[in-house]
Amino acid sequence: MPQIHEGGCHCGAVRFRAANEPVRKAACHCRSCQRRTGSAFGMGAYFNESDVELDGELRTYEHRSDESGRWLKNQFCPKCGSTVTWTLELYPGLRALAVGSFDDPDRLAVSRHVWTRSRHKWFICPPGAQIFEKGSSALPAAG
Repeated sequence: MPQIHEGGCHCGAVRFRAANEPVRKAACHCRSCQRRTGSAFGMGAYFNESDVELDGELRTYEHRSDESGRWLKNQFCPKCGSTVTWTLELYPGLRALAVGSFDDPDRLAVSRHVWTRSRHKWFICPPGAQIFEKGSSALPAAG
């Protein structure tokens, strides 16, 4: 029986369901994620797109990286503005779900920190975390 993870936006107009375990879980410290979340970093759980079901209206904002030129498509609830999911050109076939939007976010501990060269200097990555000054490998690995 596969693991089922459920969640949604702040107002409840968008809901999702993801089967199985994520392929990758990461906190991204890039300036784009800082601006997108209004926080120190964004946290995503990356699932195979075929394992994710979305219910509700989403709007899309596409951003191109200043450094790589690759696209990132953020999808958010048009009612409350919560980012729920995104896809990246770097990871075809994967869909990220915002860790904070899960009904039980503690089930998805993040142990990978990427783009730490732009992290807030007061933030210290936890001991044992995988740390990448820039992005990590294009090939999703567990973790």
